[in-house]
Amino acid sequence: MSESGMRLVATEDAVGHVLCHDMTQILPGGTDASGNELPRYKGARFRKGHVVTAEDVPVLLSMGKAHLYVWQRRPGWLHEDEAARRMAALCVGEGCVASGEPREGKIGISAAHDGVFLVDSDRLLAVNSVDQVMVATRRGNFGVRAGDALAGTRVIPLVIDGRVVARAEAAADVAAHGPLMRVAPYVMRTAAVIATGSEVKSGLIKDRFTPVVERKLARYGVAVTWRATPGDAMEDVVAAIGEARAAGVDMVLCTGGMSVDPDDNTPGAIRRAGARIVTYGAPVLPGAMLLVGYFDPDAAGEKDARPVPVVGLPGCVMYSKATVFDLALPRLVAGVPLEKRDFVAMGEGGLCLGCDPCTFPHCPFA
Repeated sequence: MSESGMRLVATEDAVGHVLCHDMTQILPGGTDASGNELPRYKGARFRKGHVVTAEDVPVLLSMGKAHLYVWQRRPGWLHEDEAARRMAALCVGEGCVASGEPREGKIGISAAHDGVFLVDSDRLLAVNSVDQVMVATRRGNFGVRAGDALAGTRVIPLVIDGRVVARAEAAADVAAHGPLMRVAPYVMRTAAVIATGSEVKSGLIKDRFTPVVERKLARYGVAVTWRATPGDAMEDVVAAIGEARAAGVDMVLCTGGMSVDPDDNTPGAIRRAGARIVTYGAPVLPGAMLLVGYFDPDAAGEKDARPVPVVGLPGCVMYSKATVFDLALPRLVAGVPLEKRDFVAMGEGGLCLGCDPCTFPHCPFA
């Protein structure tokens, strides 16, 4: 008998024992035009977990199975299905749903609603560093829709020492930190767009930036309900930002004026308007000049009010299909607080390769 809890027995001696894995049967079904044999049936005749009966023995022997691996329950050892359920329990957070019973030892996890998929990368790495267990996820921080596949988990062997699963559970430490993943619903519903630039204010050129931003926001259910074209003067941009906040929008987006040219006043105006700046600049191309900040609720203001994001959008957002704005937007709309390190982490994968056609977000960008 192996340490795994399985043992190999003669098929005639397997009656009453539980199969450790599926048994595939192939029945011949004639030939094709080239004389190649075609199967009439190919599939699992006996599923993992099946209790072998006396009637099964001749069928198994006809399938060429003179010996079978059977499960012998031993204290502290787990069948892969039981282990998969425990692994899935580490993963299923808010907005996630497990597929139900394991299939071939695996449990899938999908999105219960639209939102941004969030993964605790450090703890996921710790769990997957435990031998003989695995959790595979899609890339975090991107938007998902209800029903989208998020992750799958299983253990590698058919039976596993329960102490191994316990080590994975300790690495996840769900009691202290919650499950490894969740889908945060989108909570922002309205936005203001402040299109800077004297040429836009004067009507010399048409504002082509705002329609692009509106389309990007609409994908996440956000409507632009307030617009302004204040020009380039800092005091006018500051005033427009103040008016946007007074209008009660969920987020404020300023387009243009984000470079280091002397007459580009948007970053300074956002600061002067009272925003807490998280980052001015990101290791992403296109989009290095992005600015993200927050207007925090007043101490004496609404108790449950959320910080209002304010974003300075560089010109590339207007003409590039995928930019740093697309990487940050799902979390912004979901009200997930962004910190400087979130942007620092974008550096690896932050170079858009300009593929034609663009397949973002199904590509290595970010």
